Amino acid sequence: MPDRSRDVSQPLEKLHPDETLKANSDQLRGGIVEGLGDPVTRAVLGEDSKLMKFHGLYLQDDRDVRDERRRQKLEPAYGFMVRVRLPGGVCSPSQWLKLDALARDYAAESLRVTTRQTFQLHRVLKSNLRPTIQGLRDVLLDTRAACGDDCRGVMCSVNPRLSTLHAELYDIAKRSSDHATPKTGAYREIWYEEERTPTASPEEPLYGRTYMPRKFKIGFVIPPINDIDVYAQDLGFIAIIEQGKLVGFNVAIGGGMGRIDRNQNSYPRLADVVGFVAVGRVLSTIDAVMEVQRDYGDRSDRARARFKYTIDDKGLEWVKAEIETRLGFELGAARPYNFTSNSDSLGWQRGEDGLQHFTLFIQNGRITNAPDCRLLDGLRAIARMHKGEFRVTPNQNLIISNIAKADRDQIEGLLRAHGLSELNRGSGLRLNAMACVAFPTCGLAMAEAERYLPELITKIEEILSQHDLYDEPITIRMTGCPNGCARPYISDIGLTGRAPGKYNLYLGGGFHGQRLNKLVLENIGEDAILDKLGGVIAHYARERNVYEHFGDFVLRAGYLNTTQDNSP
Repeated sequence: MPDRSRDVSQPLEKLHPDETLKANSDQLRGGIVEGLGDPVTRAVLGEDSKLMKFHGLYLQDDRDVRDERRRQKLEPAYGFMVRVRLPGGVCSPSQWLKLDALARDYAAESLRVTTRQTFQLHRVLKSNLRPTIQGLRDVLLDTRAACGDDCRGVMCSVNPRLSTLHAELYDIAKRSSDHATPKTGAYREIWYEEERTPTASPEEPLYGRTYMPRKFKIGFVIPPINDIDVYAQDLGFIAIIEQGKLVGFNVAIGGGMGRIDRNQNSYPRLADVVGFVAVGRVLSTIDAVMEVQRDYGDRSDRARARFKYTIDDKGLEWVKAEIETRLGFELGAARPYNFTSNSDSLGWQRGEDGLQHFTLFIQNGRITNAPDCRLLDGLRAIARMHKGEFRVTPNQNLIISNIAKADRDQIEGLLRAHGLSELNRGSGLRLNAMACVAFPTCGLAMAEAERYLPELITKIEEILSQHDLYDEPITIRMTGCPNGCARPYISDIGLTGRAPGKYNLYLGGGFHGQRLNKLVLENIGEDAILDKLGGVIAHYARERNVYEHFGDFVLRAGYLNTTQDNSP
């Protein structure tokens, strides 16, 4: 394989220290093996925790007990978050059963569905990392590049009605993920305990010694459902269907949600559609776009290192021309397409191939057992008899997919027996809600998200019911910090944590992810949130147009005219 890498040319004194760390890591090996064998601490020492992100692992501690352990002069309650690489969110029953077993054995009997169509295991002890990762290998899963400065998990539309197209798109997403995943042998050596094998060719023909300046996200979507929020991707491929056939993709570049409070040079950004490529040119397009970001992304300031800032600093036309130079051809003119929603259709659906699919709402993606809803047990029981597959959706829900007509009654019986039948009967707001994990395991969280949003929604539902809007589909997304993991900046209602119990409130996003919302109130608590939403919801109920979405009304009614735009 030819070496396409190019090491950074900036003087070392101008680089962020993480660049030197990557360059000197021996292709992500560092001292991880030694750290895993250190019996004195449940953590890994020094900078190796940063390198472990490239292996899909985050060092975390239980923040609920952090202060108490500090008072007792004890080490923080360290554990690891293990994120699975699951291109397109597709999972076989045997893989599900393995994930279930690993969750029960090593992750406090809990699985977490993420907003990027994969699973996370939390609270995994250092001593259990190798058994967890080797268990995943048993069912052909891994955690490579699920985190870190590389191409992270590749997303893919999951519209179950489009069976043939989904299969084709999933195959492309899977090949794209395999293609863009780092090739270093460090993963096999550290986690599978294989011997290092010398190679004549470069270990990282695309990434070089310093990998990407920051994370890089790719997604594939089939209109009219923008379930992956394609405009939030660094590189998005919008499927163009003509006469029922996939002919190629419109290419969108430069999306990203993260921002930093009080830093005007950071902001969420929606991707720009820059052209069209045929199906056979997807992998070369991925290479070209990633190479441009690899070579020109900011490696001195990590707050400005995402692709969206490279585009704004260099100019969209300049970046497009550079991509075309590396491709060796010009992108075609973008072709017409239309999005209508970015939500999931819950319940039973029939695919064009006659097989059936059941989409199950999973509140904030948390799969565990509760007295009235044994979600973990119920899905295990279904996996034991299911002959199709599972599909994780970008909205943190789950599709039990490819069900033969003869098996539907049995699956419905298992849903009822485990208390899962009621999950799809929430309000339009609850069924279109997402939250990041936040406390107690995320070290970046400044406020609650997953544990608090359901309670807040209950209070907002009271307001909606007063105005006959209980079933109205309104998107609400909450994150514990401004990084935007639940994509709050393109929802009707967005909340990002500032401090315990305090949030920024954003309103007016586009219903299918086509418009950023805007900041309307800053650093406020629950009372102020409910007061503001109560007034806007009442106004919406009185004066909305027929079929007008909440975010569109907020924009038309002038609620955003006096606020500062949070886009470039």
